[in-house]
Amino acid sequence: MSYKLKKHSGAAKRFKRTANSVKVRSANRNHILSKQSTKRKRHNRGLNKLTKTTLRMALKLIKLTR
Repeated sequence: MSYKLKKHSGAAKRFKRTANSVKVRSANRNHILSKQSTKRKRHNRGLNKLTKTTLRMALKLIKLTR
């Protein structure tokens, strides 16, 4: 018998698989937002798509979630 494979639970909370890529929330959006400029906060809204190197790393960590 083999053991049960587990996903990386930290990565599963942070990354969401789409058809072609992986979505991830922008950084610097949790607290101490008053010192950031409005432009900086506005550009951090929404979700980002990961690029090549980070995408490979994220897929390796969340491969068991699908």
